[in-house]
Amino acid sequence: RRLSAVHSDQKNIAVILSGCGVYDGSEVTEAVATLVHLSRAGVKVKNFAPFQPQMHVIDHTNGEEIKQKRNVLTESARITRGQIEPLDMLDVNDFDAVIFPGGFGAAKNLSTFATMGMDCGIQPKVKLILEKFSEAQKPIGLCCIAPVLAAKALGKSIPNLELTVGSDVEECKEGKQWPHSGAAEAISNFGAHHIVTGMKEAHVDKKNLVVTSAAYMCDASPHEVFDNVGLMVDEVLNLVKK
Repeated sequence: RRLSAVHSDQKNIAVILSGCGVYDGSEVTEAVATLVHLSRAGVKVKNFAPFQPQMHVIDHTNGEEIKQKRNVLTESARITRGQIEPLDMLDVNDFDAVIFPGGFGAAKNLSTFATMGMDCGIQPKVKLILEKFSEAQKPIGLCCIAPVLAAKALGKSIPNLELTVGSDVEECKEGKQWPHSGAAEAISNFGAHHIVTGMKEAHVDKKNLVVTSAAYMCDASPHEVFDNVGLMVDEVLNLVKK
């Protein structure tokens, strides 16, 4: 079992969720992996999510839409055992870093990337948080599809921003499948530089203090995703100022 590095000094980390369930919210394995690795590292964590309706609700047994209305904050609270606050309560000054797990919620509830692609918008508070953490030179961590948020919010304003969603082709030389590899092109089109990575690494943009990893952008096993998210978390904590 992989153990995250233990960081002795108390850091304050914000985690931003987007619902509960890969197809309409946060990817549960990625969200839980983020929280487990942060817990093991001994840091203080506060969870946040927007108080807003989900774009839609998906039946995760068949991928079909259900005619229901659910709230992003309420659904995210399932993952955090109720320990969560509305995103509007997040004050950048209170935290050393911010982390965004993936899942389609990042592309549906935190932005409109899933439906509008290059013409997408980004949730205003999410955009502001990314801009404020960047301006304060505080680390930002994102995994899976969530790096698209940083590309959209920061790609045109920050020179040479480096991000990864893993591979930029559907099948890489290691034989792994990357069904969402097209997101790499979107990152480039938003003005950032996409860096090809595998499942045993996270990419660290040391200049801009942004750490990204592929997670379930790859058709990987749960333990591979858990470890990959852990790499991202550890690198974020390594960038936090002592």
